[in-house]
Amino acid sequence: MDVDQDGDAAVSRIAAAIGEPARARMLYYLVGGLARTSTELAIVAEVSPSTASVHLNRLKAERLVKVVVQGKHRYYSLDGPNVAGVLEGLSVLAGGSPHMRAPRTPTRLRAARTCYDHIAGTLGVSLHDRFMALKWLSADSEGSDKAYDLTPKGTHAFEALGIAIQDTRALRRRFAYACLDWSERRPHLGGALGAAILRTALKKKRVTQDQDSRALSLTPLGRREMPARFGLQS
Repeated sequence: MDVDQDGDAAVSRIAAAIGEPARARMLYYLVGGLARTSTELAIVAEVSPSTASVHLNRLKAERLVKVVVQGKHRYYSLDGPNVAGVLEGLSVLAGGSPHMRAPRTPTRLRAARTCYDHIAGTLGVSLHDRFMALKWLSADSEGSDKAYDLTPKGTHAFEALGIAIQDTRALRRRFAYACLDWSERRPHLGGALGAAILRTALKKKRVTQDQDSRALSLTPLGRREMPARFGLQS
């Protein structure tokens, strides 16, 4: 078997599955993290229930969606965070007019959500911008143009927030980088540092996360601390 050829064929099948407009609408509707019935997805895709069933079987075959049976209903959701990441990347690549930014995505997700394991949406972008303005982050001259390191001021500030910088650096992953936000079209902070910020915010109860979606919400404590610590609007 030609492994490279087999891999190319798999990529082509997945791209074709995503590329059909009705299936793309279904997938982007599931980006929010909520499981949906085939009836709901048929309405979103603007197709008949029988056609929706064919589309969903194709997406399931390519491991883009998964299904859970509960009683008489079948609930579909994205088959893991990697699928959401691909869809977000395609949305960024597509660019275009403002209405293309986050197709069929709930407003709450645009305000604040998780992107893998870090903070995204308007909140994530605002935090990134403030970290830069406060000179806590600097471009990593030895890495890519999207990589960041901490200034001495930033190291002290993040440790004061409860983040163990030395432990974070020791993790076997990129320390910090600019992750382009698919709804805001500007970067938020990714990498081990971004993940540590989210973990700390959840632990300190500055933010909470929905149980059934990627949406984040500022707690009353978070709304008080954001203006005080970062100069953000609460």
